[in-house]
Amino acid sequence: MPNKVGRPLKFKSVKEVEDKIEEYFNYCDNRLVQGYDNKTNEQFAYISPEPYTMSGLAYYLGIDRKTLYNYSKDDQFFPTIKKARDRVEMDIERRMNDKNAFTPGLIFNAKNNFGWVDKNESDVNIKGLKGLVGLETTNEKET
Repeated sequence: MPNKVGRPLKFKSVKEVEDKIEEYFNYCDNRLVQGYDNKTNEQFAYISPEPYTMSGLAYYLGIDRKTLYNYSKDDQFFPTIKKARDRVEMDIERRMNDKNAFTPGLIFNAKNNFGWVDKNESDVNIKGLKGLVGLETTNEKET
């Protein structure tokens, strides 16, 4: 990704980006949350995984989502960013199947960040309708 003008790239190597991305996923998987036990009046910590998001990844990398997208346009960074995007998308899809998840928000995310669409497909077959007004077939020989 040539950067002839503007701010220099934050990451100089693929390895640097890969390591930071892996740190993000490890952080999400092992996020510690503080709790409080009213009976014992004690604080405690427990692991509560955080969902993977593209904006969360960008924030963890110290860049914005647009900059992360721009890195993905660079041939050297593309495979790394693609792999991270695929992992985030897989997490979103997995959570859509969780009965306790807020599915509309996940669907919105999948549509807006990963190109998912709702669509109905219809296969209209008009074979055998030869001779009806307005229908022409392309395989007929002219006589």
